[in-house]
Amino acid sequence: MTNLARAGTFKLADLTVKRLGYGAMQLAGPGVFGPPKDRAEAIAVLREAVESGVDHIDTSDFYGPHITNQIIKEALHPYSKDLVIVTKIGATRGEDASWNPAFSRDALTKAVHDNLKNLGLDAIDVVNLRAMFDIHGPAEGSLEEPLTVLADLQRQGLVKHVGLSNVTARQIADGRKITDIVCVQNQYNLAHRDDDALIDELAREGTAYVPFFPLGGFSPLQSETLTSVAARLGITPMQTALAWLLKRAPNILLIPGTSSRGHLRENLAVAEIDLPDDAMAELEGIANAH
Repeated sequence: MTNLARAGTFKLADLTVKRLGYGAMQLAGPGVFGPPKDRAEAIAVLREAVESGVDHIDTSDFYGPHITNQIIKEALHPYSKDLVIVTKIGATRGEDASWNPAFSRDALTKAVHDNLKNLGLDAIDVVNLRAMFDIHGPAEGSLEEPLTVLADLQRQGLVKHVGLSNVTARQIADGRKITDIVCVQNQYNLAHRDDDALIDELAREGTAYVPFFPLGGFSPLQSETLTSVAARLGITPMQTALAWLLKRAPNILLIPGTSSRGHLRENLAVAEIDLPDDAMAELEGIANAH
């Protein structure tokens, strides 16, 4: 079995997690909507993840909606004391599977209570507020009102820690005036490097950075480079991209998702991959290739 401790650990305030976790988004149906085609396999994936040492699961009640959290509860409740569950609020799903902003006090409060109910928790370890000014990426806009609501729920003991998702450096700085921000979750990968400076700044501050879409938005030329480096190392392109992220900065926490146990094992094996310097250098150039 892979030793996940080889990837190292990082602290989310008072919570220590291994740097390689699991993202539950793919446990819902196509388009992160409706039930999975194989619920039994979804449950098996979660149980194997935890048995393999995963202690950080990323989810949201708008996956499904509700379905992913209900599957997590069925598979893992009662939870082991060292399992950290991180969820997201700030959006709802339309009947057409659309993603819609949900930033009012009532919507955010309901979202926290829905997460608590569907996960079977009295308090959520970390709740990320997802900014929805632009669904495709960070865009400026004030998060003061929704973060104030989340800080109120934190004071009530329903939320232990607060993070931000799909945000800019300014929004993080402004957010810190309202409550501690323990993690930032944005799109980042070998080809999509907009947050390079932000990651380094957060590392200096001891704040976790959780990239999503580790293989999203690659051009054919970029994919060709990734595939060639992976072949040379005898690992898959996905493993190569994840291993690069682990080595990129010590505050990066990975949450690769999958709905199959075979793919889960491939993802977790990344904990024991240490990319050589020449591979890192070649991969670094991917962002400049188009």
